[in-house]
Amino acid sequence: MSSIWNNRISVSIFGEAEGPAIGVTIDNLPSGEHLNAEELSAFMARRNIVNGGNPWDNMRPHIMSGVYNDRTTGAPLCAFIQNIPSAQPKNDELDNLVRPGHADYTGAVRYRGFNDVRNSGHFSDKLTVPLCFAGAVCGQILERRGIYTGAHILQLHDIRDNPFDPVNITRDGVKSIRSKEFPVINDRKGWLMTEDIEKARQSGESLGGVIECASVNVPAGIGSPIFDGLENNIAQLIFGIPGVMGLEFGAGFSSAMMVGSQNNDDFYVDEHGHVLTKTNNHGGILGGISSGMPVTLRVAFKPSPSVAKLEGAVNFHEMTEETADNTSGHIPCTVPASVPCVEAAVNIALLSHMIDYPNFC
Repeated sequence: MSSIWNNRISVSIFGEAEGPAIGVTIDNLPSGEHLNAEELSAFMARRNIVNGGNPWDNMRPHIMSGVYNDRTTGAPLCAFIQNIPSAQPKNDELDNLVRPGHADYTGAVRYRGFNDVRNSGHFSDKLTVPLCFAGAVCGQILERRGIYTGAHILQLHDIRDNPFDPVNITRDGVKSIRSKEFPVINDRKGWLMTEDIEKARQSGESLGGVIECASVNVPAGIGSPIFDGLENNIAQLIFGIPGVMGLEFGAGFSSAMMVGSQNNDDFYVDEHGHVLTKTNNHGGILGGISSGMPVTLRVAFKPSPSVAKLEGAVNFHEMTEETADNTSGHIPCTVPASVPCVEAAVNIALLSHMIDYPNFC
């Protein structure tokens, strides 16, 4: 399985949903970086928001190597997270079914039926726990250099939050959302979203949405053209989050409806002698390289496939058509819990490029 991301720093995620443990190993981190355990825990805890009561939300990582006296040693940083046994009763028949919207069928074909299928195995969104840990570590290293990343729910189902200002988003604006119980800019829209999630829970349905993310104070000159662009690396990590269906930077797909002069961002020199743009349709990245403007992106998530409905499925062992009843595993919405996952992915990609930046370490 392709569970190792390697680009200057490497992130290797291991484990399965019902195995004894999951975890992550991060290599090539700068040595001597101070890690704040309380901030790491606070970042991880943000996965707990309205996630359908999953039993793994309160899992805590145990650092096994790579940190001594709260500082990175330069050795691989390995975090081990003990799995909490599932509260759901064991159901061998359900394990044999390929369910709509899940990776049961494709995983069985790809791995010839030998993959661990319990609660989706290595395909489970439980694997975003170690991803969040890695992103939280990278985030602390970046913030010490003044680079901050934050995200919010731009849209959940048909309810839309206020968007980020793509030109004037600030560090304080990014950080303020992290301290909220529900990650939105407009709290009233957040209340409507939580009500919609509860309706979905009661009806056995699930909801998708869009997460908007921004990174501020990213210096110009980070990234490379063609295959090692900043967007390329962010995209690789973003699509490692279960449920992601789309990604756009800056004006994204709406730029297809503009003419060139509308889409172009005029340059100017500010009072501090910095080259900036008056608008930010390019999302802070040109030619795969950061421009010095805020890096902005939006990620679309499909509704969770774990609905409390009877659905058509196939018993892959018997090759018979059956009915899947996933009521006990119903998850009405994964979008709120995915907000720190998106931040984590962006932090990892940014740090991987910042390591090459002059005088970074």
